[in-house]
Amino acid sequence: MPRYALKIDYDGGPFHGWQRQAQGQPSVQGAIEDALARLEPGPHTIAAAGRTDTGVHGTGQVAHCDLTKPWDPFKLAGALNHHLKPLPVAVVACAAVPDDFHARFSAHERRYLFRLIARRAPLTHDRGLAWQVSHRLDAQAMRDGAAHLVGHHDFTTFRSTMCQAKSPVKTIDEITIEEVALDAGVEYRFRLRARSFLHNQVRSIVGTLERVGAGGWHPDRVRDALEARDRAACGPVCPPQGLYLTGVGYPVDPFQG
Repeated sequence: MPRYALKIDYDGGPFHGWQRQAQGQPSVQGAIEDALARLEPGPHTIAAAGRTDTGVHGTGQVAHCDLTKPWDPFKLAGALNHHLKPLPVAVVACAAVPDDFHARFSAHERRYLFRLIARRAPLTHDRGLAWQVSHRLDAQAMRDGAAHLVGHHDFTTFRSTMCQAKSPVKTIDEITIEEVALDAGVEYRFRLRARSFLHNQVRSIVGTLERVGAGGWHPDRVRDALEARDRAACGPVCPPQGLYLTGVGYPVDPFQG
């Protein structure tokens, strides 16, 4: 059966996460599988690089699907986008891949962006697309706190109690924090890169760093929280609407060439 990799862009607001829901609630996976069924009748199951939670967005999610007949990748993307309307989901790239390609297990890197906007007036254009706080933050203090989290650590403090990962030990390769002046307010863009992440790890980290930026935590308290290996030592978990899965890395980029 021909296998295809799909790069997917979606607004997570209307969905109960990526994964198809047993209760029939809307999901991104379900929307794409339903679109595939319009092209080739029958059940379809796709696998993704990451299972984003309710309200989390994707600009570079990758999934793969198996079809019974060969398709031109450009035409397959167009056909899927036609059947995905009017949902806020789009296939932005499609490529034929070898049978041993797996969107999840072949990946060696995931990249996330978290958008936090500080301004007093309510958000309008970015409503549902960023976390809003009313106070300015100290970006350098947050960078100092984040430095304690880069590298190979036990991240028990920064994972959900419902996390199903076998081990809390992960390696974060990079955390960068960019401060961007807006016409009204300031946007802070947190970018994190790792082979894989624990459930709620990014949101737990950003929520904790926000406390550092607001002056409630000293940057070294992030180190103490990490070393505690105790969920109770974590700062607040920030809301999902500012989080984006922006990219997935593979040994060979399936969408190049």
